[in-house]
Amino acid sequence: MEDKKIIYYEDELNDDFAKMNIIPTTIDENYKYFHKNPLWNICSFLLQNIFSMPIKCLYSKFKFNHKIIGREKYKECKDKGYFIYANHTQPFADTFLPSLSNYPKRNFFIVNPENISMKGLKTLVKMLGAIPVPGNIKATKIFLNQIKYTIKKGYSITIYPEAHIWPYYTKIRDFKSVSFKYPVELNAPVYVHTNTYQKTKKGKCQIVTYIDGPIYTDSSLNKKESQEKLCNEVKQLMIGRSKESNYEKIIYIKKEVVTNTEVENTNF
Repeated sequence: MEDKKIIYYEDELNDDFAKMNIIPTTIDENYKYFHKNPLWNICSFLLQNIFSMPIKCLYSKFKFNHKIIGREKYKECKDKGYFIYANHTQPFADTFLPSLSNYPKRNFFIVNPENISMKGLKTLVKMLGAIPVPGNIKATKIFLNQIKYTIKKGYSITIYPEAHIWPYYTKIRDFKSVSFKYPVELNAPVYVHTNTYQKTKKGKCQIVTYIDGPIYTDSSLNKKESQEKLCNEVKQLMIGRSKESNYEKIIYIKKEVVTNTEVENTNF
């Protein structure tokens, strides 16, 4: 029997097992979200959609025997920008799996500052579509303008509402509705990208991705209510798809919280 790694967690909203150990760059109003240089943008497009694609395809095929189910659903919104919400279970592959599913549309990612803080790789990661979360109010305004611009151009933006990486996790962690304000504000459609872990005939691990959507915001509700509804719809779709997982490479167990009262009761 295969020995499985066990990870103990305390807080599914905040625990992170990516082990990046990177000191994050401060994303303030001086961070360059927009690049007006045509050459920079041409290079970014070529890197995103041309040069990197063979590497992405080969890696996903040989590492995970990756399979996508439902990619034809993207056709309904092929001429408009939309958001993709995905579960966060791979430190490297999550940076491009959504890009494979909705190719040839350009896909961007909202990321934590750590992702664009790696020495020697900052520019490369930016060119591949990383949009880092801002660190102050002034930067937030520019960040939001970048999101609006990207959707208006007809591109897609991937968001990981779980925020933190739990490698090979087969369930869906709880997440808040805060990241769903963007499609509500922009009245943009939403797709759900759920990675599941399934056993092949040879007993190996395979990632099977399910695409669901589009989901549209409910204009009959106020923004807050629409945001909550959208969050719950995405969450339920992810939970439903996650049940297709039948391969557990890493077992996650919640730590038992022992209260002072329980400790006292054990003292005879």
